[in-house]
Amino acid sequence: MLKRLSVVLLACLTLSACGGVDPNSPLGQRKTIFKQMLKTSEDLGGMLRGRLAFDGQKFADGAVKLDNLSREPWKHFPQVREEDDTSARTDVWEKQARFQDLARQMEATTAELVAVTRAQPLKAAQLTEPMNKVEAACKACHTEFRNH
Repeated sequence: MLKRLSVVLLACLTLSACGGVDPNSPLGQRKTIFKQMLKTSEDLGGMLRGRLAFDGQKFADGAVKLDNLSREPWKHFPQVREEDDTSARTDVWEKQARFQDLARQMEATTAELVAVTRAQPLKAAQLTEPMNKVEAACKACHTEFRNH
């Protein structure tokens, strides 16, 4: 019985170590943030495109959340590329100035979106252009620095 239990426990430990990303590693931290950014951005875009009901307060809250999140992932890119299975191209580390420039552009577009949400009551039409800028900033960085 003890032998069987040991084999099962060893199998479970082996399987749990396969393919997982340490959530506390730089890669795990930034993946979590990027997933939160994607979810928030999709909800905001969904409100503007009619996939979700438009709610001005929820949109404004989401814009603030996205703005806060947009400032976080960059600190989880270590100076030297880690050996983990990352979607980031080596250019992130080889072209740091350009990468940081795109990060600052992302932060600027989310800040602009927040500024527009301060004019109440909100109307979806006034938010489309700033949201398009946020989405374009995301896409620009992905195009240059992410393996798709």
